[in-house]
Amino acid sequence: MPGTRSRRPGVTPEILLRAYSIGLFPMAESADDPEIFWVEPEIRGVLPLDSFHVSKSLAKTIRHRPFDIRFNTDFDAVIAACAEHTSGRPSTWINQTIRALYSTLHHIGHAHSVEAWEDDQLVGGLYGVSLGSAFFGESMFSRRTNASKICLVHLVERLRQRGFTLLDTQFTTEHLKTFGAIDVPKDDYAKMLEKAMESPNLSF
Repeated sequence: MPGTRSRRPGVTPEILLRAYSIGLFPMAESADDPEIFWVEPEIRGVLPLDSFHVSKSLAKTIRHRPFDIRFNTDFDAVIAACAEHTSGRPSTWINQTIRALYSTLHHIGHAHSVEAWEDDQLVGGLYGVSLGSAFFGESMFSRRTNASKICLVHLVERLRQRGFTLLDTQFTTEHLKTFGAIDVPKDDYAKMLEKAMESPNLSF
């Protein structure tokens, strides 16, 4: 994992928000490890909101509305699903400490979920943290084809509508690059983050 790591006991939601405001985010070695460590990547993943790209095939799928998209209706279920062991994801960095911290952030209005429902069954989603005019994407899951992708599209639409300026993806993946995600050096990211932190906390 690229970036600076440092372990810190006794993290509170307030400390967690302060960490985000200066470019840090937490991870755990595994779901069974109760400790967390801070990560500050040398190269940061960012998804520019003004050049977000949706493929023609995905746009066609979205027009058929295969899922009921909801916001913040079952945050804890989303983070639990993101922490599940699956055939494609045999291990996870989301431990009980992280789940408890982000659940608290959700209750105080700083962590949010985008959810894909099918016949009242949660089949995909993502969650992240809002602070200033920035949204920090944390994790996503999908139990149906395109479910998490469609949630990401709806997330970007909502962020644009609400005036957000920064969508931080932490790292880039080939999946995220298809939507326009870019690699940003740490110093450049710090400037983007500083500007986003000058904004009042935007409503999600």
